[in-house]
Amino acid sequence: MEWKIYTKMGDKGETSLMGGTRVPKYHKRIEAYGTLDELNAYIGLVRDQEIDAQYKKTLIEIQDRLFTIESMLAKDPEKTIPRDLPAIVEKDVSLLEKEIDQMNEDLEPLQNFILPGGHTTVSHCHVARCVCRRAERLVISLASEHVVDELNIKYLNRLSDYLFVLARKLAKDLGAAETPWKARV
Repeated sequence: MEWKIYTKMGDKGETSLMGGTRVPKYHKRIEAYGTLDELNAYIGLVRDQEIDAQYKKTLIEIQDRLFTIESMLAKDPEKTIPRDLPAIVEKDVSLLEKEIDQMNEDLEPLQNFILPGGHTTVSHCHVARCVCRRAERLVISLASEHVVDELNIKYLNRLSDYLFVLARKLAKDLGAAETPWKARV
């Protein structure tokens, strides 16, 4: 079955959750999974840069997990849908931690905050990190009113850490200078 790109169902500012419930497009659930979709696009932009194949492989896996979280958030918890949805598992969080630890082995310890930038690829990674933090805040806000799997929040928290360390590692790989932030006194 081919998906029709336009349905005209959202022309009045509403959209459907999985399960059929209509909600306004500014609903917390839509804001949360819409921001995850934005994050997914930014991660695609990072993946499209000239970076090591291992990073690309991990980023593809991350993009898949983001679609997983998006689908969990798009489901109306009050309704039954005809298919099972994938879920984030502890192993997904562990993968990010393993990748962070491996990259950190090759980096100088942090002594200061770092100003984002130094190379376009590094900057794209920092933008993705910031969008990830915003998505995390929106999912936490949603969780204050609705049931949200805690592993989704944990995964997003770890993902922003991963993107920060990836930005640092890419800066090193690309020979870009890291500019430490030094507060004025």
